[in-house]
Amino acid sequence: MHEWTLQEAARKVRDKEISSRELTRALLDRIERINPKINAYVTVLHDKAMAEATARDETQAKGEALGVLHGVPLGLKDIFCTRGIRTTCGSRILSYFLPPYDAAVAEKVAASGAVLLGKHNMDEFAMGSSTETSHFGPTRNPWATGRIPGGSSGGTAAAVAAGLCYAGVGTDTGGSIRQPASLCGVVGVKPTYGRVSRYGMIAFASSLDQGGPVTRTVPDAAMMLGVIAGHDRRDSTSVDLPVPDYPAAAERPVKGMKVGLPREYFEVEGLDPAVRGAMEKALDALVVQGAQAVEISLPHTSFAVATYYIIAPAEASSNLARYDGVRYGYRAKVAGGLIEMMSRTRAEGFGAEVKRRIMIGTYALSAGYYEAYYGKAQKVRTLIRRDFDAAFAKVDAILTPTSPTPAFRLGEKTGDPLTMYLSDIFTIPCNLAGIPGISVPCGMSAEGLPIGAQLLAGHFREETLFTAAAAIERALPHPPVAPLEGA
Repeated sequence: MHEWTLQEAARKVRDKEISSRELTRALLDRIERINPKINAYVTVLHDKAMAEATARDETQAKGEALGVLHGVPLGLKDIFCTRGIRTTCGSRILSYFLPPYDAAVAEKVAASGAVLLGKHNMDEFAMGSSTETSHFGPTRNPWATGRIPGGSSGGTAAAVAAGLCYAGVGTDTGGSIRQPASLCGVVGVKPTYGRVSRYGMIAFASSLDQGGPVTRTVPDAAMMLGVIAGHDRRDSTSVDLPVPDYPAAAERPVKGMKVGLPREYFEVEGLDPAVRGAMEKALDALVVQGAQAVEISLPHTSFAVATYYIIAPAEASSNLARYDGVRYGYRAKVAGGLIEMMSRTRAEGFGAEVKRRIMIGTYALSAGYYEAYYGKAQKVRTLIRRDFDAAFAKVDAILTPTSPTPAFRLGEKTGDPLTMYLSDIFTIPCNLAGIPGISVPCGMSAEGLPIGAQLLAGHFREETLFTAAAAIERALPHPPVAPLEGA
């Protein structure tokens, strides 16, 4: 039953083919067996999940109204605040933090009737592309446990790929949903900035962060986005627009759709031949079903990574200033005074990658360099957004690789941050422009590692993404879960 889709699981519980309690117990048993091998969960809520499942069954027995995900076990990236449940953000500095409130996403998932199994591992404060910077140890790719699952939502992608939950919600700041989805052979959606509330989502870079679903199929992703999307007055960046019928969009034909192929994305040095071949198959799948391929240009693509690694660290240095050992979180045990206590707390509580980005951001925001770095980066960001605006005047969607390579080996790039940063070269422009993106499986490498295709669309055009991604999924079916040894 762990291979069921989200929609299948929801239907079977609603039709009383299986109880929520039976389904939840089965997945908790699977987590107990499999999680030690891949470290996808930081916190597993055994007792709470079973109590929630029992309550869901009682609600159904009384004939009360049921939510769209009634009784289905899900997981959340450990970046979403959950009231009274440890929320760590993958960091020592929050290793014992118990939030006093729920994030908007957690509220919506609960209101849908889902059962929360636990919190997924992640790169510390979402800073990383491999889920190796977590204070709780790296997550392993369930397709090959010696390889990374991607990041920062690697725990969520690995949990979904391994059949340890039917869906999860991650966050995407520069590709942190789409890149791990690609490397783990699942579907990941980064919605338009403002589509999903950021209330209670621990901030990395506030103008880039966005929550989104990770699932095993495109219709499941459409279903999940329908649950978590919507206006929230508690988030000043939340957009007050109606939420469309996303699952219906996944059933529409692509006939007549114009799909753009940006030449800059296919000329990148280091693009793996297997990825290029998979992209050709994805494009063929769309064309055979009636879509039209159009070559386009996104001329400022080459500046995206440099722009991102000024803006994101700058915002992070500001957001992470709150972790000082005074109000909440970890506090250094030995210190001679307030200043030393703050200094020691941050030195001991943050990992190397977080410290690196704080220092980069603080430098970029300093009085003598603000305009030279941060100001210029914001201007380039505007140019990147204009590139997309011009492209979407000609095409409905854009097709690119999600990642330049399949999953690399654990430890392979941890000593070279610049090489690691280039793992997100295809996903970063989407966040800078605030547009939606999706990664859908489209092939396998010779080593048996998943490869994902990325589709991009104009602001609030998620329906277009679901239509195109579903067409690829129908033409290029993918195994429902990773064939984990001993699973």
